[in-house]
Amino acid sequence: MHLYGLIGYPLGHSFSKRYFTEKFQREHISGAQYELFPIEAIEDFATLLEQNTAIKGLNVTIPYKQAVIPWLNALDPAAAEIGAVNCIRVESQGRLTGYNTDAIGFRQSLERKDNGQWATPNVKAIVLGNGGAAKAVFYVLKSLGIPYCVVSRKPNAAAGNEYNWEELNSQITHITQESPDAPILIVHTTPVGMAPNIEDCPNFPFDLLNAKFLVFDLIYNPEETLLLQRARSKGAATLNGLEMLYLQADAAWEIWNNI
Repeated sequence: MHLYGLIGYPLGHSFSKRYFTEKFQREHISGAQYELFPIEAIEDFATLLEQNTAIKGLNVTIPYKQAVIPWLNALDPAAAEIGAVNCIRVESQGRLTGYNTDAIGFRQSLERKDNGQWATPNVKAIVLGNGGAAKAVFYVLKSLGIPYCVVSRKPNAAAGNEYNWEELNSQITHITQESPDAPILIVHTTPVGMAPNIEDCPNFPFDLLNAKFLVFDLIYNPEETLLLQRARSKGAATLNGLEMLYLQADAAWEIWNNI
């Protein structure tokens, strides 16, 4: 039996076990099992591996996408550049290599939306949050040539393109005035609004939205967050993280199995 799973804490919001279990059944994959491994501290990671020697691959979610890196033996070049890992391949003699399939899923999902019109350099982007998930978004936006700024609770002043939440309104206004014809992509990467806290919503200036905006919330549970509901009511296009989840999961499966 080859064992795969997800580490993070908490994991009540995750669809990963259901997705992989259905994948195994649908594709007649035998000898494979996917489990959730909630660990309250990253220090429990080593014990998890010792107690589950059948593990061949792991997904990583909040809050360990960066914290897990020191526990790995190697990083894929993209994961090293991103600085966050959401996929671990367990190789011979327990060697652990980290990958980032969030970037793959985010890019493919963005490219599929509206015939790829949101994945071109004429788009301007604002990323909400600067944690592990955001780092994959930064990587993709740079690779697509899309200029972006970052809004977060703890902006990195030295970065030059990061701002605090109180400056979000002015940043949207600035971009709209500077590039009046440019489509504007808003990417929400924080857990605010994720189940079970579905009544939560980022403090966002919804009245500034219109049809030239796409609000992409990486949350997939619920499928439509309060952020997306309110953005849609203002005429903005919306996209959740469910397709991204499936795309990154399939990429992880290929990594784990050398496909």
